[in-house]
Amino acid sequence: MTMDLHEYLTEADTIEREGSEAFSAAATADALEAARIAFLGDRHGRLKTLQEALRTVAKDDKPAAGKRFNEARSRLESSHAERKQALQRSRGDTGYEDRSLPARRQWRGAKHPVTLVIEEIDEIFRELGFTVAQGPEAETEWYNFGALNFPPNHPALDAHDTLYLEGEGLLRTHTSPVQVRTLQKYAPPIRVLIPGTVYRRDFFDASHAPAFAQIEGLCVDEGISFVDLKSTLNQFAKRFFGASKTRFRPSFFPFTEPSAEMDVQCGICGGAGCAACKGTGWIEILGSGMVHPAVLDAAGVDSEKYTGWAFGMGPARIAISRYGIPDIRILYDSDVRFLEQIAE
Repeated sequence: MTMDLHEYLTEADTIEREGSEAFSAAATADALEAARIAFLGDRHGRLKTLQEALRTVAKDDKPAAGKRFNEARSRLESSHAERKQALQRSRGDTGYEDRSLPARRQWRGAKHPVTLVIEEIDEIFRELGFTVAQGPEAETEWYNFGALNFPPNHPALDAHDTLYLEGEGLLRTHTSPVQVRTLQKYAPPIRVLIPGTVYRRDFFDASHAPAFAQIEGLCVDEGISFVDLKSTLNQFAKRFFGASKTRFRPSFFPFTEPSAEMDVQCGICGGAGCAACKGTGWIEILGSGMVHPAVLDAAGVDSEKYTGWAFGMGPARIAISRYGIPDIRILYDSDVRFLEQIAE
């Protein structure tokens, strides 16, 4: 059976058009493969049939028919390749088997819980008129003990409590030396908050660490009384802990007189007693007191004219209570999995 040139060209146009439409309409790789076999298949594809029909075209028309066949094949192959790439991009498939290892997980961390506590305390006292003061972590024995009214035979001066350095220095055991340095540098009125790291020769266990954060507050001016101390700390407890009740218990510190421990009513049990407050209904948060006149005199401040108060607290213990951390050593592990939980 002979096919004239016009009929051959018409069939080529039809196959090219329908093939391109079939490739474009293929929504999956399987559908595209079925269309490829139907139009470009080597055995029964419609383009293969058109190629075989080329033998029936008249000799003089073969060049034109052959040219049109090559054009149709080239355009269909191009159309198929473009659609295949589009489907691969849409599903992130490169067409090659991925033999690489899985990507490393991107950890999502957060600020350390102790940092969060310090920042919140800092913000509250800034609003109460305090500024932040800092000092060296390597101190002299006079600043760390002598100027703070510690007697020479006090147990805190022993080597089993304090980390001494070569020479006459030591690692500060509290942030209180910054109180003395601030009083030496600035004239009252003074209201400063003193955050920093302190060091003790202590065992590293579930509730103790040889290096930990501490925050102190100092207020010195004319006419300062214990009433000012209680009022300021009650305001802080209300803001930070949401505490409805507080209490002050007598205590002793060499650098304050009188001295007191401050407790807040347990927010978990409402004062009824639970595991968090050890059944007492109260949680101890800080030590405080009126600045001892000997400390003011040592810093060169007239203790007959000025009075003041101070307090100290451990933000790590507050963080343990707030975030339900069972072991203080978790705070030192630098485990991003732990910080990821704080971030949520």
